Amino acid sequence: MKTTALLREIEKLEASRKASRAQIASDRVAFARLVGIEPDEWQLRLLRSYAPRILLNCGRQTGKSTAAAVLALHAALVREGALVLILGPAERQGKELFSKVAAFYRTLGYVIPTDSYRKLGMELKNGSRIEALPGTEKTVRGFSSVDLLIVDEASRVSDELYHAVRPMLAVSGGRLLMLSSPFGKRGEFYEAWENGGNDWERYEVPASQCPRISEEFLASERRAMPERVFRQEFQCEFTETDDQVFTHELVLGALSDEVAPLDLEWSW
Repeated sequence: MKTTALLREIEKLEASRKASRAQIASDRVAFARLVGIEPDEWQLRLLRSYAPRILLNCGRQTGKSTAAAVLALHAALVREGALVLILGPAERQGKELFSKVAAFYRTLGYVIPTDSYRKLGMELKNGSRIEALPGTEKTVRGFSSVDLLIVDEASRVSDELYHAVRPMLAVSGGRLLMLSSPFGKRGEFYEAWENGGNDWERYEVPASQCPRISEEFLASERRAMPERVFRQEFQCEFTETDDQVFTHELVLGALSDEVAPLDLEWSW
């Protein structure tokens, strides 16, 4: 009888473990807590979202990269053979976000085999890959069937690079996540935020909404930098950049549908 009772307890424990794994696979919030992250309110909404196109317009140090890293690792673990790409304006940004992914993986207690771990990528036991790509249009082509594409510091990624990676989602129907603080009223991140319509799910997270950033720190930063820069870095505002000769509104105001385009064909 004692042996039978012990076997039953073992079966219950194994069933409980299977249920926990199933819950984590379907619940990204539970997964975030498993890797040591207690999500902020906006991160809870993001982790529970299944929107195919997401924009994170976030102030500095508000946790956007952390949330993206959780989504990247979860996507790679729950689906066999998944491909997750991390893209930034330069190699450094991609490497930093990837390092968060690798740290979460180690928190789970999973050891990454040396032959599948690289400075900018790794391959998991289930055949999934996570790759951080250099930020140039010429070096990112060749990937296909991407399950999750993360564009970090998206406001600073060139339009050419952005246009080169979007077709990677065509066959797979993968998700696209763009995260950044603003950088002027230009570029695809700004256009998607302002004019992307219902194609995008949007999150705006100024630094004042982050419980880890004090009011005293923000007040100090406001005194230490130009107001335009503070509003851009911490308040999620798309302000004009220093190198703009004409404001965005002035350029738009000069456009008119009533004036025919000039015919600039040269005659020699």
